[in-house]
Amino acid sequence: MNAAKRALDEKFTGYTETEGIKELREAIADYLNYRYHAGVRPDEVIVTTGTKTAIFLAIAAYVRPGDEVIIPDPPTYPAYPELTKLFGGKPIYVAMKFDPEDGFRLDLEAIENSITPRTKAIVINNPHNPTGAVFRPEEVTKLLEIAKDYKLLVVVDEIYDNFVYESSTFRGILELEPEWRNYVLYTNGFSKTFSMTGWRLGYLVASREVIDPIRKLAANTYSCPPSIAQRAGVEALRSEASWRSSRAMIELFRRRRDVMYEELRKIPGIDVWRSTGAFYMYPRVRKILDGLGMNVDQFADWLLENYGVVVLPGTAFSETNMVETT
Repeated sequence: MNAAKRALDEKFTGYTETEGIKELREAIADYLNYRYHAGVRPDEVIVTTGTKTAIFLAIAAYVRPGDEVIIPDPPTYPAYPELTKLFGGKPIYVAMKFDPEDGFRLDLEAIENSITPRTKAIVINNPHNPTGAVFRPEEVTKLLEIAKDYKLLVVVDEIYDNFVYESSTFRGILELEPEWRNYVLYTNGFSKTFSMTGWRLGYLVASREVIDPIRKLAANTYSCPPSIAQRAGVEALRSEASWRSSRAMIELFRRRRDVMYEELRKIPGIDVWRSTGAFYMYPRVRKILDGLGMNVDQFADWLLENYGVVVLPGTAFSETNMVETT
């Protein structure tokens, strides 16, 4: 906040470089290299107006009419399929595996079997919205091997990379894949780790050969990220005080997760798994729906209208109508 105020006081309120100010791109590269030993250079980073814009640029740069994009589902963050469709592509949903003890996992065999000559890319969001799953390193490594074998792009969204409650379960793709420049489009941002949702600040990482044309697309889409937010982003990444605040917030979410899990598992008819990342729970409520004679959308309305409890139905995240979850 102080960095943003200083930017205002210094009248740093005009357009910046489309790819973001040098100081922020350096700070992002330093963070990724410290965290993931990724060897990212500042000229391989483009700063965007939020992570959703980074995802937009990644898909817009490559997806053409008729292309297929594999998306693990249900459920999935709606931006991936909606942007795929916007550019004339076809989302190919591949159901994840679920076990009440083990949680949600990638079905790697089903993903490989879904690949066709039209397949352009695979999307992976890890930690996962909205299930709270953290995919095991060996799962992600196998997914990357599949992508390399079939010469596919991998669009990566690791916006929740600091929201991991069992730390041994997560390794970032930039760490797992030294050859990431060959086929990975990596996105991340500031909205979750630093609670900067309204600042609209994200980033995309790719090889310099990819960043150059994406920069032209960005220049003609949104010109540049907000100047004041960029200064704040530098401070967020460089300041130990901001990281202390972030770690305290994440610990609070861990405690909330534990309370939610313990309380939900007491309710007859709800099957709940203790999520290991992000800040979501995705319980199975099939038995309750059957008992009430409702579908999941009606159930969500009923909770709000009668008990003031706000939930999102599973159908908000999936076109496959997985009515067992909410």
